[in-house]
Amino acid sequence: MSTIMIIYLGMIAGGILLSFIRMLVGPTASDRAVAVDTITTTIVGMLVILAFVFQRYVYLDVALVYSLLAFVGLCAIARFLERGF
Repeated sequence: MSTIMIIYLGMIAGGILLSFIRMLVGPTASDRAVAVDTITTTIVGMLVILAFVFQRYVYLDVALVYSLLAFVGLCAIARFLERGF
């Protein structure tokens, strides 16, 4: 793996860490939901980069399924925050 990829993955990991802190500290439930969405989007990006680095294209399928499940989960969270059960 080249040095630039290590730098990219380190920056992505830093973004995940900052979003995780926001998820823990967020004053409202909406802030926490946005932080979780940011984390999932960033993880999908990391999976795509890793798929091309390691030339394991099954990671692209995993990223697609993960992003679809995250979208459905976020829609459920948004519905709960708006109206409750």
